[in-house]
Amino acid sequence: MPDDPPRRLPPLAWAALTVCGFAVVLYGALGSGPEPAHQQTPAAWQQWAASLVLALPLGWVRRRPSPVLAALLTGMVVATALHARTGQIWPLVLAADVLVGLITTTASRRAGVTAAIVSLAVQEAVWQLDLWTGGGKSRALAVGMVGLTVLIALFVLLAWITGTTIRQRREHAAVLHTHAAAEAATAERLRIARELHDMVAHSIGVIAFQSGAARRVIDTRPDDAKTALTAIETTSRDTLKELRHVLGALRDTRPTGLSDGDRLTEMAAAAAVHVDVRWRGRRRPLPANLEESAFRIIQESVTNVARHADTDRCQVLIDYSDGELRIEILDEGTGTTAGETGYGIPGMRERVALLGGHFSAGPRAEGGFRVTARLPLPREAG
Repeated sequence: MPDDPPRRLPPLAWAALTVCGFAVVLYGALGSGPEPAHQQTPAAWQQWAASLVLALPLGWVRRRPSPVLAALLTGMVVATALHARTGQIWPLVLAADVLVGLITTTASRRAGVTAAIVSLAVQEAVWQLDLWTGGGKSRALAVGMVGLTVLIALFVLLAWITGTTIRQRREHAAVLHTHAAAEAATAERLRIARELHDMVAHSIGVIAFQSGAARRVIDTRPDDAKTALTAIETTSRDTLKELRHVLGALRDTRPTGLSDGDRLTEMAAAAAVHVDVRWRGRRRPLPANLEESAFRIIQESVTNVARHADTDRCQVLIDYSDGELRIEILDEGTGTTAGETGYGIPGMRERVALLGGHFSAGPRAEGGFRVTARLPLPREAG
């Protein structure tokens, strides 16, 4: 059985690691700066508590980057109002810049610009407040301090430019994937057309041969004529059945997707296979090309089960996670596997490759066959 790619850490584990790691860094920063002479140094437990409170919003950074950015900026303002120096809250500044880049990458252009402007305004306000309260007007106007003010703006600008560049590259890649999927669909239709030609040519040849034989012996050997006519009838019925299947696939231009439960039901009924569909994760709309490919992979796999697996049932698992969509089709049949020498499995493998995913198909150790497709999902906007 082909080895699956290694499992990634669950989202909850990543969130916990992010919060704890950032809290440790922030704790070290809070304890590193000088305190005003008139203010008592906070106890270690107080600094740990403050670090955890300020780091806690990062647990939701992957799902809700915009609210997390707002929470970090609010934390910066509160910390400065409580006499924390800018040098003590630099992890919050860097985290805010990273979030500006993340929002610009994953959200709309307007959301990215808004995040950059708000973050820049809050960071500059905090920095200027620290300068004025720490050394008055003369310190705020010093050349080095003015340079740091410009540096803060440059860091925010760099984060926004980086996020914009990544988003544009992703958009370009999505366009390329769409074109590639369209080309793959065209190639598939051409392949079907070639198969249709070969099938019809073969069937018509058989019918012509058998009808000629029947005409010659119908008076002298009626039994042989009956056999030839029976062969003509069988060939005609089989050909019509295959024609309906192929033409149905060619005419089926309706949008398909995992959210279309009726289409999944129709697919199972058409294949004469009992399909046990199981869902995991939070179901949500996906890009059209990804929905189409996922549906076609399931459709092809179920069809293969009906034709080759020598079983009348299979299981389909559709697992939505944060970073990928996993599709798994299992059967416990004993028949030959489908598509290893034809177009089924190579076609599915090509679909998955066009989307930058991972595909595997092969016999199961406990019997039957498994098809697995892992398709990367775009990050959700905050």
